[in-house]
Amino acid sequence: MKQKIRKAVFPAAGLGTRFLPATKASPKEMLPLVDKPLIQYSVEEAVASGIESVLIVTGREKGAIENHFDISYELEQLLQEKGKTEFFSQVRAISELCRISYTRQRQALGLGHAIYQAKDFAENEPFAVLLADDVVDAEKPALLQMVEVFEKYNAPVIATMQVEGEAISRFGVIDAEEVEPNIFKIKDMVEKPKFADAPSDLAIIGRYILTPDVFDAIERTPKGAGGEIQITDAMRLMLNEGKPFYAVKLQGNRHDAGDKLGFLIATVEFALKREDLGGEFKKYLKSLDLS
Repeated sequence: MKQKIRKAVFPAAGLGTRFLPATKASPKEMLPLVDKPLIQYSVEEAVASGIESVLIVTGREKGAIENHFDISYELEQLLQEKGKTEFFSQVRAISELCRISYTRQRQALGLGHAIYQAKDFAENEPFAVLLADDVVDAEKPALLQMVEVFEKYNAPVIATMQVEGEAISRFGVIDAEEVEPNIFKIKDMVEKPKFADAPSDLAIIGRYILTPDVFDAIERTPKGAGGEIQITDAMRLMLNEGKPFYAVKLQGNRHDAGDKLGFLIATVEFALKREDLGGEFKKYLKSLDLS
């Protein structure tokens, strides 16, 4: 029996070291991309893809995430008193996106360990995992593209993109056979291989649809790259035991907004698409002497 993807997990306990010192006391997930924090883009993507319940896996110094998605009575009252109804509607909409709950990952032991914190939340259902610093600008929400593949093949689905050259070593990488345009059946996967050892140029990016048997696989997965429990290693264990996995090459523009350069590029591209900012911002960029 096929099950609907109703739940999504957002691992958000990482230290954000690529963005220090900005993330010394502030969550990287709250970095503003124009005027919305990164994690809000991903939660909105999840809701647009049919997600009803969200679990955010947090850590120390992450209280700002909970505050952002909570009702802010004082702010809302002030906005109403000042007649700023548009801002009031924007703020209230954030707290009404979906059901959001939280749990803590007490130690940063890797993405696999973070996902394991969602075992009780999943309640034996398939679920999605979204990494907030992977922002995918797509006409059809990235997760919805994956949900459609899950519903067709009734098997776990990961998101992939092509990565050229040595940069592939920063990712999990798949060896796969294309079964439909942009849809692949995975034969093998490896976490952060050396460039010479990478089985393909197809990298795993921060979107997954997983089935509840992943938790047993995580329990049996030893620490891997970086001394952490890698979700790629747990999925590979399942794959080697006969579990089918599929990958989707997403249609859209993926930004690594957890990287300083990627964040700057995403900010420029999102700002240029805004009706209220794009025109003036484009004029400013054209006025720069970049010689």
